[in-house]
Amino acid sequence: MIFAELANPGILSQPVYEPGKPIDQVARELGLDPAGIIKLASNENPFGPSPKAMAAAEQAVRAMHLYPDGGYYTLRQKLAAKWSLGMDQFIIGDGSNEIIELLGHAFLAPGCECVMHQSSFIVYKLVTVMFGAKPVEVPLAAGLRQDLPALLAAITPRTRLVFLASPANPTGATNGTEEITTLIRALPPHVILVMDEAYAEYLDSPPDLRPLIAEGRKVICLRTFSKIYGLAALRAGYGYATPELIAILQRTRQPFNVNGIAVAAAVAALDDHEFVEKCRRENSAGRAMLGDGFKKLGLGFEPGGGNFLLVRVGDGAAVFTALQARGIITRPVRPYGLPEWLRITVGTPAQNERLLAALAAVIRV
Repeated sequence: MIFAELANPGILSQPVYEPGKPIDQVARELGLDPAGIIKLASNENPFGPSPKAMAAAEQAVRAMHLYPDGGYYTLRQKLAAKWSLGMDQFIIGDGSNEIIELLGHAFLAPGCECVMHQSSFIVYKLVTVMFGAKPVEVPLAAGLRQDLPALLAAITPRTRLVFLASPANPTGATNGTEEITTLIRALPPHVILVMDEAYAEYLDSPPDLRPLIAEGRKVICLRTFSKIYGLAALRAGYGYATPELIAILQRTRQPFNVNGIAVAAAVAALDDHEFVEKCRRENSAGRAMLGDGFKKLGLGFEPGGGNFLLVRVGDGAAVFTALQARGIITRPVRPYGLPEWLRITVGTPAQNERLLAALAAVIRV
């Protein structure tokens, strides 16, 4: 008997997440010097990690022989103060992705459905399929905009979760507080809205759903330390919701699901306001720089609201390959149903300038 015959039904058809190529792999494949490669593929912070977080992580390494506080008291206390919520309204995850999986453990089973937009963050679909549920993908509106009324219309008695992100990955699309509030208030009682706020720190005025949570609405908001705080390698994220929903999710997570070094860095990062403001300011300038460059090249793009832009280059795979040969890693988004586009992370001024020059050369060829 082969392993495939022993595997759980559906596991062999489970989609596989394909991360952006790491610098070392590209260097090996193409015979390039790793020092000369820039990665603008995974929406990482080009300005590095929060200095306060880095110092805290270095200190925490000295205690790596000890298990972390499994209740993450200090981090939840810090988050409660930041958001003016109770400590019992937070769950800590191995990145916000893990919390999406915990929601699957708690609320999904064969016969259930999850509603999401087409071309949305692929992990929503991966987790849905993992638990034997059915992903219901709603088409985007014109201009790759997110159609919230269409999400609502796709809900059936079998729906358990609705996924929405603002800004969305990979399109960068955003939705305002009023339209998101309208969606939440219209949800039937058997449906939970999963609001992905991974890139919300890059917005000047992100939607604030805490009043809806205070009303007891079925919504959970997800945040990550991977983006603006620059802690992608450590994998730390959190969710906030009503105490009842958080208590259910706490039953689904593994003990010590986030390592102590990541937790120490996350706690310190929350106090690094100067670094966050710098990254937000530089990201805004970088987005404008790339946008102006794309316009001069005659390329259409979606400005969105995160730390990346979606640009229409024609043959996304070919342009990706050509840029990679020049030592620039971007992200083709064919798996998201967008074969003519690339997602490009906003880099430092020097990285943005190099990207635009290379893109101009590739397009002329």
